[in-house]
Amino acid sequence: MTYALIVAPFAVLGLLAFAATARRPALRRRLAASVVTAVILVVLTVIFDNAMIAAGLFTYPDALISGIRVGLAPIEDLSYPIVAAFAVPAIAELLRPRRRVPPAPTDTETEPAR
Repeated sequence: MTYALIVAPFAVLGLLAFAATARRPALRRRLAASVVTAVILVVLTVIFDNAMIAAGLFTYPDALISGIRVGLAPIEDLSYPIVAAFAVPAIAELLRPRRRVPPAPTDTETEPAR
């Protein structure tokens, strides 16, 4: 099984969770926070994956990766932090109870007492 196939189910679930929250309030704020988080996580992943691979802590078999690398790290390694940056806030939003909007007052509730 390739590394791309390993992340695929998580990416699909993350995309579904994100899509399910698209109509909830504060989408732009969550999206902006996810983009900033994804950029930071990708930069850290590139730095530390390259350091660990260069130190000989682990390797990636060529048959299991696409062959595209960022330094020594395969590009597939960047999918994990990207999926997490968008899926975790979406799942948290799905788990958060929705605020109930109070019903609008009826005509009898708005008329003054006689």
